[in-house]
Amino acid sequence: MGSKTPLYDKHVEAGARIVDFGGWDMPLHYGSQKEEHHAVRRDAGVFDVSHMTVVDLSGARVSEFLQYLVANDVARLEGHGRALYTCMLNPDGGVIDDLIIYFVGDEDYRLVVNAATRDKDLAWIGRQAEPFDVGVVERAELAMIAVQGPRARELAAPCVAMEHRDAALALKPFNGLFAGDWFVARTGYTGEDGWEIMLPAADAPGVWDRLLAAGVVPCGLGARDTLRLEAAMNLYGSDMDESISPLEAGLGWTVAWEPAERDFIGRAALETQRNDAQRRRFVGLLLEDKGVLRNHMKVVVAGVGDGEITSGGFSPTIGRSIALARVPAGNYDRARVEVRGKLLDVRIVKTPFVRNGEIRIDV
Repeated sequence: MGSKTPLYDKHVEAGARIVDFGGWDMPLHYGSQKEEHHAVRRDAGVFDVSHMTVVDLSGARVSEFLQYLVANDVARLEGHGRALYTCMLNPDGGVIDDLIIYFVGDEDYRLVVNAATRDKDLAWIGRQAEPFDVGVVERAELAMIAVQGPRARELAAPCVAMEHRDAALALKPFNGLFAGDWFVARTGYTGEDGWEIMLPAADAPGVWDRLLAAGVVPCGLGARDTLRLEAAMNLYGSDMDESISPLEAGLGWTVAWEPAERDFIGRAALETQRNDAQRRRFVGLLLEDKGVLRNHMKVVVAGVGDGEITSGGFSPTIGRSIALARVPAGNYDRARVEVRGKLLDVRIVKTPFVRNGEIRIDV
């Protein structure tokens, strides 16, 4: 048996198929993964993401510490509540984890890191924080609920205390605020609008019930994966890891090269790779034959070399198979993928595949 979130009993009551995910007993789906996927694209769905790790940092030098710890530039966070997506790198430029940082006070930041990397993340952050005298506190007493979809905020708003509701609804994307002892952020992992709400564990079951009563559809890990794949959002351990830099994972936009004097961990290695003409491409693939693209399938580029699918599957929104892949350097827009001993044609497309309910590629 794995760890259980404060909403575990709710998942069991709803007949969810429970699976192990990074040591947590989590819902894969509640009957139809496809229907859950469509609910988020067309209306509103809710996910239990309480397995994610929330970490609060504090101290007079906390901004300076984060400038050293991560590849993006926290100085871009102008104003309390602003959020930043970034990667935490090792000295070789590999990704220890990807995370979101919230600027919540003059000397306070909140981090949300991945569940499967919790132990190594906390150990790494703790070691790096010591010279900066920064406090590192895991907020294990909090649950986390993600409400996603075009009607998500509308349907979830009655759950937020009246005195904070208007401010929560007025949040711009990648911003958050404290609503009493809740933290409401306009962020997500689906390519749709919505909120991620961090709240005391004791509050979570009641909020879950209210959301379902309002017509929000409970969604599991299966739909979460197809949604994030359509939105071309990376999954740690599949699309990048400690051996892969953000430059080869489609995350070059998360690296802040300026100011040039900011010496973050992994910068020297990235500077070398940045100028490497043979650096691999990270691309989207659309299958043009019948079949399904899966993780780790070989991508064959005639006359150039081989690559590999990092995330692949069937897109419920597009009705075709799509994938993210790391492929050899070069200027080409066609390739083939080895599926059950056959080479199937794929087209290289610009991602995201889907965003805000709209198909963004030519099909």
